[in-house]
Amino acid sequence: MKLALQYIFFAIIATAANLLAQAVVTAVDPTPFKFWSALVAGTGTGLVVKYLLDKHYIFQARHITSATDIGKSFFRYALTGVLTTAIFWGLEVGFHHAFPAWPAAKYVGGAIGLAIGYVWKYQLDRRFTFATP
Repeated sequence: MKLALQYIFFAIIATAANLLAQAVVTAVDPTPFKFWSALVAGTGTGLVVKYLLDKHYIFQARHITSATDIGKSFFRYALTGVLTTAIFWGLEVGFHHAFPAWPAAKYVGGAIGLAIGYVWKYQLDRRFTFATP
């Protein structure tokens, strides 16, 4: 139970980092592509934050120490995130278009998508990213 609560807490931290990065980019990007640049920046920020938290605290992957091993595990982490990112992006874009008059719609859709994605991501990471050799 403690691990589940810790995972949820870290998912909330990564979600907040993602959405905060999106809000910052949305506020400062003057281009017509700011929706997409914010989405990419938030995804990258959340990915790095969640990887570091998961590696050190959730999976305690002490066997991943060399730069090569860290690079490989991060690549696997990002790769397992492709499906979960599709869910997250799909809900965020869907909410953005479904509720155009609601400024927070994309963030609500993004938060829901991230929550669903993190449930699946845990299982994928346990089996493929941080499994002990």
